[in-house]
Amino acid sequence: MRLPEVPAVPRQRSEVKIQPPMVFVHPVWEYKHLVRQRLTEQPPEDADLNVLGADGWELVGMFVEADTLHFYLKRLVR
Repeated sequence: MRLPEVPAVPRQRSEVKIQPPMVFVHPVWEYKHLVRQRLTEQPPEDADLNVLGADGWELVGMFVEADTLHFYLKRLVR
């Protein structure tokens, strides 16, 4: 006895896309504080800031106090 042939059912592409779960991790920062005396020291030059930037530091603030300049930098802890 032979069974009747069943026509092949074309496979449909699944539109379901599986994405891995998203895990949020709080960033951890480290900070650097540069101090320059306005009357006796020059502020950091472009080349100095470029070296710091290449190392991951970002200038986020500056504060002028009487005769002192304060530069605040941060970067992600690696």
